[in-house]
Amino acid sequence: MKELRLAGVIRESIVDGPGMRMTIFTQGCPHHCEGCHNPQTHDFEGGYISHPENILAAIDKDPLLSGVTFSGGEPFMQCDALAELAEEIHKRGLNVLSYTGFTFEQLYDNFDKHPEYRKLLEQCDWLIDGRFILAQRTLNLRFRGSKNQRIIDVKKSLESGKAVETEL
Repeated sequence: MKELRLAGVIRESIVDGPGMRMTIFTQGCPHHCEGCHNPQTHDFEGGYISHPENILAAIDKDPLLSGVTFSGGEPFMQCDALAELAEEIHKRGLNVLSYTGFTFEQLYDNFDKHPEYRKLLEQCDWLIDGRFILAQRTLNLRFRGSKNQRIIDVKKSLESGKAVETEL
């Protein structure tokens, strides 16, 4: 499996998606959103190299996990490695949620230029999309930081060719 550049991992989280989750913070982000919760993840040269096998070993040791969340940084800057990891996560019966500063439409409309976007999306159950917008910040939306962000049912969205929103 391909190596990942990470900012960190939280082994058990209840705030990054439904149920008990492992949250993987990728390193490197092109968005640089004002008021970003994780500005230390922006530098593409920062963080550390991680082997997905180590992450899978930690997942295998935790029977409480119901899923894994990819956060950032920007997970879609490491699509190939995360898609491979997500496929292994699914084999373990867990779900996958990914955050992204891109919109579903931006990813979908660029499949020709960036086929790796499709590869990762096909391994995601849910996508929380859209840049964090400080002026739209809210504490009232579950798993989202600003009002523009959506929770997308990825499977239904890929089938229909348009974003299908859901709640978790």
